[in-house]
Amino acid sequence: MKAFLWFLLLSIALVILYRFVPVPLTPLMVIRAVEQKTEGKKAVLKHDWISMENMSPHLQLAVVSSEDQLFLSHRGFDVQAIEKAMENNKKGKRIKGASTISQQTAKNVFLWPNRSWIRKGFEVYFTFLIETFWDKERILEVYLNSVEMGPGIYGAEAASQYWFHKSAKNLSQDQSAALAAILPNPLRYKAHPPSNYIQQRKKWILRQMNNLGTLRFKEL
Repeated sequence: MKAFLWFLLLSIALVILYRFVPVPLTPLMVIRAVEQKTEGKKAVLKHDWISMENMSPHLQLAVVSSEDQLFLSHRGFDVQAIEKAMENNKKGKRIKGASTISQQTAKNVFLWPNRSWIRKGFEVYFTFLIETFWDKERILEVYLNSVEMGPGIYGAEAASQYWFHKSAKNLSQDQSAALAAILPNPLRYKAHPPSNYIQQRKKWILRQMNNLGTLRFKEL
């Protein structure tokens, strides 16, 4: 019982701390570095935290358009997407896009990457916490600073420098869509030069960006 209470207190304290302080390191960053060393490769970890003001609005819109178009309206979970995923799982099929940006942020910052019901339970818990203590702008800021965007590349600034040799603040609409396009599998896909598949995904994301318009954050 004491261990459970300590976990609650420490997890809540950490979430509140990250509401104001940049996230310096995530479990995935450590895991990937260990994997690289185990495979005999040089451990690469590039991660430069920047504020939302220093990220291109195009990139913010591109990621929401690609990953979670209901991000600003839901409370951490896309119920319809979850129900559709469950229906497809029963049929032996899989569906992409059931995890929201909030869920992905909870997983990226606090948890490990492999799938299990235990980890999913922790993901629900931390998603609830960040939706409670952070606003939407902070959730997106943390997501864009911690998400994997290449081999040893984490966050918008490191990805912008790696793929396009420029600051995240200066990303064009097309480049932003390219970065968003590789998020389903950033270790397999390249933002530049894009494969035919990524090029098609990029075109779809650009259309979605045009449909969504602009992101309007508000305090909850």
